[in-house]
Amino acid sequence: MNLPNKITISRILMIPFFILIMSVDFGWGTIRVLGTNMPVEHFVGALLFIIASTTDWVDGYIARKYNLVTNFGKFLDPLADKLLVSSALIMLVELQLAPAWIVIAIICREFAVTGLRLILAETGEVVAANMLGKIKTWTQIVAIAVLLLHNAPFESMGFPFGDIMLWVALFFTLWSGWDYFKLNKDVFKDSK
Repeated sequence: MNLPNKITISRILMIPFFILIMSVDFGWGTIRVLGTNMPVEHFVGALLFIIASTTDWVDGYIARKYNLVTNFGKFLDPLADKLLVSSALIMLVELQLAPAWIVIAIICREFAVTGLRLILAETGEVVAANMLGKIKTWTQIVAIAVLLLHNAPFESMGFPFGDIMLWVALFFTLWSGWDYFKLNKDVFKDSK
C-alpha cells in the first residue's frame, strides 16, 4: 500500500461525508459566492468534492514521479473516480441541478467500461486510462463542481456554464466509452 494508493483510498472515504453534507439540511443558512446565493451545505459539499477530485491528480503525479505505479492503483484510481463522480451526479439530480437522463447516460457508460475492465483483468490485462479518458474525467469534474456551486460565478451573468459543461462532459464520456470498447473489442472474439 504505497502513498498514491492511500491517497486514492482517501478519495473513496470522502464520498460518504460529501453525500451527508449535501443531503442533510444542517440549518447553516445561505452564503453568497461570486454573486450566487446557495445553501452553506452545498458550498461545503462542493469544496469537499473539489478537494476529493484534486487527489486524482495528486496520486497520479506522485505515482508517476516516484515510479509507484501499481496494477492495484491502475484498477483503484478509475474506480475511485467513478464512485466520486457517480455520487456527485446523483446528488445533482436529487437537488434538481442536473437532468436525470444525462446522469443515467454517464453512469451507464461508467458501468459498461468497469465491466470491460473486469473482463480484461481476468485475462491479466490492466489498462490505465488514456488521454481521452482523462479529458472525460476532468470535464465531468468541472461540470459537477460548477453545478454544485449553483453555477457561480456565471449565474450572476446569466450564462449557463455548468449546463454547457455537463453537455461537454456527456460528449467526452460517450466518446471515450466508445473508444475504450473499440480499442478492446478483441476481448469479445472468443465469445460463442
